[in-house]
Amino acid sequence: MSELLVIRHGQASFGQDNYDVLSDLGHKQSEAVGVLLRETGWVPDRLVTGTLTRQRDTLSSMGFAQAPEEHAGFNEYDFGDLLQARFKGDVPDLVKGDRKTHFRALRETVFEWQDAAFDGASETYAEFAARVEAARAFACDTKAKRVLVISSGGVIGQMTAMALGADKRHMMELNLQVKNTAMSRFMFSGPKFGLHEFNATPHFMTPSGADLLSYS
Repeated sequence: MSELLVIRHGQASFGQDNYDVLSDLGHKQSEAVGVLLRETGWVPDRLVTGTLTRQRDTLSSMGFAQAPEEHAGFNEYDFGDLLQARFKGDVPDLVKGDRKTHFRALRETVFEWQDAAFDGASETYAEFAARVEAARAFACDTKAKRVLVISSGGVIGQMTAMALGADKRHMMELNLQVKNTAMSRFMFSGPKFGLHEFNATPHFMTPSGADLLSYS
């Protein structure tokens, strides 16, 4: 069996004009998980990211200099676009500015998106699920024994729900649990694909590491 280790990117710039930039904390989180992998002897044979800046920069800050392969299927869904579609271009200020309200709206909006309850989004949920599956197949179509992927919370939630045979609602419940730079490990061989570990952050399990924990 081969391993597919999927790591969520480090903390991005929530509330800023450009979310797709790692914060200082995000770089520190990425460095910590990279150190952990090297200390435990887990050396990847293949590197893959999405095309987002925060994903590529996470890999760089982890200390891997090799240029990764890229697959856009590992990119996050565009929540800003979903909000604009759901609220017809008039997103409430509280949704944009209050963290608790924002994440409540995130959950509700994704559930409505899954049910095709609004139109106008640049991507349907079915299209999102299909591209995530295409990215998973791309990463597993290899002779490599250890594949490292840097992706995002929604993609990891979708991959995990698929591996468990769970219904679509579980994608979002899992998505909201995924910590920045958390590791989710899958095992694969040919058509076989299964979850081995979800949302692990051993690099935060020290007094100093605990200060690095974040979810967004």
